[in-house]
Amino acid sequence: MSTTARYETAIEADPKLPIVRITRDFDATPDRVFRAFVEPDLVARWLGPDETGIRIDAWEARTGGNYRYVVTKDDGEEVAAFYGSFHEVRPSGRIVQTQTFEAIPDGVALETLTLEDIGDGRTRVTSTTVMESFEARDGLIASGMESGVLAGYATLDGMLADGVV
Repeated sequence: MSTTARYETAIEADPKLPIVRITRDFDATPDRVFRAFVEPDLVARWLGPDETGIRIDAWEARTGGNYRYVVTKDDGEEVAAFYGSFHEVRPSGRIVQTQTFEAIPDGVALETLTLEDIGDGRTRVTSTTVMESFEARDGLIASGMESGVLAGYATLDGMLADGVV
């Protein structure tokens, strides 16, 4: 595997709003990073913790499209499932989508993902997720979300460095 610069992932909970903001830089152009977020075969390779897999049941990453994916253990056991709608997909720049955890079907989060060209072939990804309440936001953070984000972005670093994306 190629080596690549490792950047810090900032995960912040806004004290005044039920928001989680995640910011991370990558050594790749916005076009390449965007592909990793919209192409289902690529998403399934990097999303989530190392000890789990992702099964994509539906993935239409286009404005008005929808998705559903299942987090699985190595033996195929289903751990969690998520679904939502893509409200806006702007190539190499912005993705706005909803997300619902199937175990809590009354909760819907709204995520805006922006990709910023920061020069020298690098991209800054900022994900801002608005939750329905502080309780829902704090539950997400307590769920171990941070370890999944860190592991997923580390895997994505390797995929970008190796030219998989």
